[in-house]
Amino acid sequence: MRVLGVDPGSVRTGYGIIERDGTRLRLITAGTLTAGEKAPLEERLLTIHTGLVALIEEYAPGAAAVEDIFMAKFPNAALKLGHARGVALLAIAQAGLAVHPYPPAVVKRSIVGKGAADKTQVARIVGAMLGLTELPGIDATDALAIALTHAQAARMHAALAPAAKLASAAKSGRPGAPRRAAKGRPPPKTGR
Repeated sequence: MRVLGVDPGSVRTGYGIIERDGTRLRLITAGTLTAGEKAPLEERLLTIHTGLVALIEEYAPGAAAVEDIFMAKFPNAALKLGHARGVALLAIAQAGLAVHPYPPAVVKRSIVGKGAADKTQVARIVGAMLGLTELPGIDATDALAIALTHAQAARMHAALAPAAKLASAAKSGRPGAPRRAAKGRPPPKTGR
C-alpha cells in the first residue's frame, strides 16, 4: 500500500510517500512544496495544490494522511494554515482518495512513543524506520511521520478486521457466527 503524508503549511508544505509491503517500509519520495515566503498567499496555495495533484498523478498512492490542525497562538497564522490544509484536502479529494487526519501528538506518539517529542526526535526515528542515510528537510520528515502513522494504523485495522467481523456476526446471531452459551448452561454440542 502506498501512503501520501502531508504536513500542510502556508509557506512550506511537506510531503512524503511511502510504501508498505507487509512489515517492510520503503521511501518512494519526499520533499517540500514552496512558492517562497514573500509570494502572495494565493500563489502559495496554488503551488500546494498543483504540486500535490502532480505527486498523486505520478506516484498513485492508495491512501492519504494529513496532519490535523492544532490551536495556534496567532489567529492569522492559524487562518493561513487552515487555507493550506484546505487546498491539500481539495487536491486529495479530487484524486478520489479518502483523507485520514492525525493530530500532531498522535503522530509523535506513534513514531517516537511520546506525544511531546520534538521534530528532531521524530526525524531521527523516521530515518531509522525507512533506512535513510540522509534525512530530507524537517517538513518532509514530518510528512513521512504522518504517512508512517497511517500505514501502522491501517495495518492494525486490517489485522483486527476479521475479529471485529466475527464479533459483529455473533452479536447479530447470523449463521456461521460463533455460538455463545446461555447464562448458566453449557454451550450446545456441535457433533465434533
